[in-house]
Amino acid sequence: MSAAGALQKAVFQALAGDAAMTALIGADGVHDHLQARSHRPCILIAGIESRDASTASETGEEHLITLEVRTGEGGNRAAEEIAARVRALLDDAQLVLGGFALISIFHRRTRAGRDAKAKGHLAEMVFRAVTE
Repeated sequence: MSAAGALQKAVFQALAGDAAMTALIGADGVHDHLQARSHRPCILIAGIESRDASTASETGEEHLITLEVRTGEGGNRAAEEIAARVRALLDDAQLVLGGFALISIFHRRTRAGRDAKAKGHLAEMVFRAVTE
């Protein structure tokens, strides 16, 4: 498994395994792909962009993880509440990655607004992680 794959698995487990998050989005509310009939609200692990961040002595990677919080109509407040919980769970978290070490993971930005095409609200979050 790659560092990005191990990171995605750890992020999924952190979000899906949190009781407070489950209360907000339901037991099957975290996905790694957009499903045709996914319920809302939900969190989508939309993508991970990875690049080399090796030093002279250590092999490493930098990852930009994009998460999407999706809610239905009238759900801006819900999207912001879920995004706040995501940030609380992942920002500076001590995630365990199988076969790799997580050096850091920090929130970079959140952009929230109405998604007219999907008839709901969307909060797009980006986290930066470094692995060795």
